[in-house]
Amino acid sequence: MYDLIVAPFLGDSYVLRPGSAKGMQIPAHRYLELQQAVTDGGEVPSWLCGPVQRQWSLDLTGSRAESTLLVRDPSPYGHGRASYELNLGCNYACKQCYLGLKEFAGLDWSDREKVLHVLRDAGVVWLQITGGEPTIDRHFAAAYSLAYELGMMIEVLTNGSRLHNPLLLDLFASRRPYRLTLSIYGATEETYDGLTQRRGSWKNFTRGLNAAHEAGLPIELTVIVTDDNVHEVEAMHALGERYGAVTREYSQMSPTIYGGAESLSSQATAYLRERKPFTGCDAGHTSLHVDPHGLASVCKVSRDHPISLVTEGVAGLSRLGDIADRALGRQGGCAGCTLSKSCSTCMPLAALYRKAGAPLNRYCQHTETEGRR
Repeated sequence: MYDLIVAPFLGDSYVLRPGSAKGMQIPAHRYLELQQAVTDGGEVPSWLCGPVQRQWSLDLTGSRAESTLLVRDPSPYGHGRASYELNLGCNYACKQCYLGLKEFAGLDWSDREKVLHVLRDAGVVWLQITGGEPTIDRHFAAAYSLAYELGMMIEVLTNGSRLHNPLLLDLFASRRPYRLTLSIYGATEETYDGLTQRRGSWKNFTRGLNAAHEAGLPIELTVIVTDDNVHEVEAMHALGERYGAVTREYSQMSPTIYGGAESLSSQATAYLRERKPFTGCDAGHTSLHVDPHGLASVCKVSRDHPISLVTEGVAGLSRLGDIADRALGRQGGCAGCTLSKSCSTCMPLAALYRKAGAPLNRYCQHTETEGRR
């Protein structure tokens, strides 16, 4: 198993360490030198050993490059990041979930292998594995292991309910993710179980959090703020501090991916935040999303005109940039807005809000009169 990944990423080259969010940028000629060292069966160059020792306390002096470095090939497609939904199924029934119908469905293993190889060939270095709840998927361990072996830096989005499982802990210990991001839905059993609508979910979450912490895994917590748990926001952040975990907040409830409004009722209205103007993003150009059926789309929100990675392979992604550009164009009720340059919501998300019949203040910071003139 390799110790370092050497990868082209968005026109630059980096040396990365699995399990660490840190990296080192290197010049193009150094990337070629490392590539040649692996091909020739030489040692890790001395110019790399010192920085690696300082960055990760890893001594590579005298190590063979071919057994220490995984050198990723450049990709003409340039998609450096991707999110991959293994399954939409979940062991929770959270009121605010944007997935709507949480159905257990997806590809067989041979097609999932194809998808992961396509993502590798597309240039994906940073991979977010998500769901539903990904750790309950029957192919989670195999998909995670293959992504790791293909030289991807992995983040797992999870509710944490299964992190106490010894098999999962062994998997993450031997093939470390650079981040485990756990959603937290409350700071007490009553609130947490109430929001997830599953008895025992708080106990499973805290058991998983404790196990991951004791195993020294890199943990971050996302505090999900809803009308049910808004009174425990400070306590949820305090829980993160006790574990030394970075905590972030997510408080803007979105419609479901089908444009359903059922998730919007969980919005804590006091936590509606004014967002910065949307000035564009890299979605569809240097990043992409893949659903459980191997359908690639611009992002988790913009899922129109998907591309089948199983049938079209990596070549199909050459169309994704044009799909993204069309999706971001002003349309529907937003087409004639004279204030679009200061709009804080991307067009695909605004379209979902409109489809869900959401109040204008959920996705538009302008009054209805101003926003439509």
